[in-house]
Amino acid sequence: MKKQGSDGNPAPVMPALPEPLKDLKIKYTKIFINNEWHDSVSGKKFAVFNPATEEKICEVEEGDKADVDKAVKAARKAFELGSTWRTMDASERGRLLNKLADLVERDRLILATMETIDGGKLFSTAYLMDLGACIKTLRYCAGWADKIHGRTVPMDGNFFTFTRHEPIGVCGQIIPWNFPLVMFIWKIAPALCCGNTVVVKPAEQTPLSALYMGSLIKEAGFPPGVVNIVPGFGLTAGAAISHHMDIDKVAFTGSTEVGKLIKEAAGKSNLKRVTLELGGKSPNIIFADADLDAAVEFAHIGLFYHQGQCCIAGSRIFVEEPIYDEFVRRSIERAKKYTLGDPLKPGVQQGPQIDKEQYKKILELIESGKKEGAKLECGGGPWGDKGYFIQPTVFSNVTDDMRIAKEEIFGPVQQIMKFKTIDEVIKRANNTTYGLAAAVFTKDIDKALTFAAALQAGTVWVNCYSALSAQCPFGGFKMSGNGREMGEYGLHEYTEVKTVTIKIPQKNS
Repeated sequence: MKKQGSDGNPAPVMPALPEPLKDLKIKYTKIFINNEWHDSVSGKKFAVFNPATEEKICEVEEGDKADVDKAVKAARKAFELGSTWRTMDASERGRLLNKLADLVERDRLILATMETIDGGKLFSTAYLMDLGACIKTLRYCAGWADKIHGRTVPMDGNFFTFTRHEPIGVCGQIIPWNFPLVMFIWKIAPALCCGNTVVVKPAEQTPLSALYMGSLIKEAGFPPGVVNIVPGFGLTAGAAISHHMDIDKVAFTGSTEVGKLIKEAAGKSNLKRVTLELGGKSPNIIFADADLDAAVEFAHIGLFYHQGQCCIAGSRIFVEEPIYDEFVRRSIERAKKYTLGDPLKPGVQQGPQIDKEQYKKILELIESGKKEGAKLECGGGPWGDKGYFIQPTVFSNVTDDMRIAKEEIFGPVQQIMKFKTIDEVIKRANNTTYGLAAAVFTKDIDKALTFAAALQAGTVWVNCYSALSAQCPFGGFKMSGNGREMGEYGLHEYTEVKTVTIKIPQKNS
């Protein structure tokens, strides 16, 4: 069998990286309901800022409860029995999703530039990784549209019994600011694939790419009311979705704190279905027999990717004692190589944090690490005279009781801890309320399989980190959430199973 990348089986080729658009015009700043653009009912707008410059990009219509109500009515009408959407062939839903993927591919440069300006994401990351993932996810879900089906059941007695996998109905979808476009697609693609209608609330920090997607959804030919997009704040628009009596399911990606409020709101309203992808404090375990170069690089990317603003960030690195000092030395060396600056510019490896609130929270946690006795090896402070930049920071001699070892920092701060035995590190790795992801680096297959079973996390990586794909289910154990996104498992979250039993004169095998 030839390895990927050999002459007989070349590795996938990434598209060439163009220059970002120099003068991006923001066309879509209104609320998208029924395939039309609306002003907010209240007349309010809110400002959107570039976190690299702290300059205002534009103002966006501020949706709240009244706008959510309008969006839900449109979504409910689109979901009525006999509607264009409900009577559409499943294969046609797949065609529309593929058409949307084509349009995203066409406008890849616009969307990648928008993600960089709006969210501080490196342009190369936005263009190559995020937009690539969006296109693949849309095509993956498009392929599933006409392959979701029930079964016949050999029930006792003279009956013919079968199951139907039906769309749940109107789905509220609340998305985060760290991967605005990826999370938008992760939410709408499986929901639409299964025949649901949606009301999406993008994060108030990063609403622009979601609103641009509204224009592409209309252009692709989705019927009015199938997708509705209401920008606004969590306390108003987000709460209205969570409490709404005519929303059948809510999906949320964000903090555990807000996830609890959403689940509580579902319980206090109509017991709507809930899927949650929440916070993490993921362990990354490095054994002495690991490929050290690979382990250092994966641990580095697993933490510093997108300025550390990833729910899966490997923010508790446990290194076996014999290689601890060398691992720390190489990790410091790697972190010091970073070039910070404007994420639109080539050669920049780290952009800004999303906003002032996150920036201050990260710096406060860095100070707590210093005070509690961790050794600051590099970084540890702000960078530059404008924008929300923080130096790549590495702490060694971190102990499990420190705040930086327990709390989700969501910033470019790497904690490196030491361990001696397998039993000890399993216990310590699992000693957290979170359970989103974990990794182990070792050349010993027995250790790898032991840890794959023992670690309490929705995803366990072996000798890699942050390897995600549309085909693979993703979600958390414990307080990292409920349910799964992506893969076939993710589709189950957007259907209800109905059992239909018919009395027949006589059953034959």
